[in-house]
Amino acid sequence: MSDTWVDGNGLAGALRELFAVDITTARGTCVGCGTVGPVAGARVYTRAPGVVARCPGCGGVLFRLVRGPDRAWLDLRGVTCLEIQVPDSG
Repeated sequence: MSDTWVDGNGLAGALRELFAVDITTARGTCVGCGTVGPVAGARVYTRAPGVVARCPGCGGVLFRLVRGPDRAWLDLRGVTCLEIQVPDSG
């Protein structure tokens, strides 16, 4: 491991590329039960201050999204990873 590092601004380009795609086609893995499936397959509840997506396998919370007038909060702690297809950069 190298001691050379940059701050989180070094992620700006890579994250901009990822979140410029349709996330509903991304495949997520549930922390609770290990179910793997597209975000579009989650059970989404909208009657709250934000949106809550639950696992279709175990009902655990996958993520929460809350919007404010000039910002958004995205909590992904119920997903171990998201596999996102991105266009070939070459």
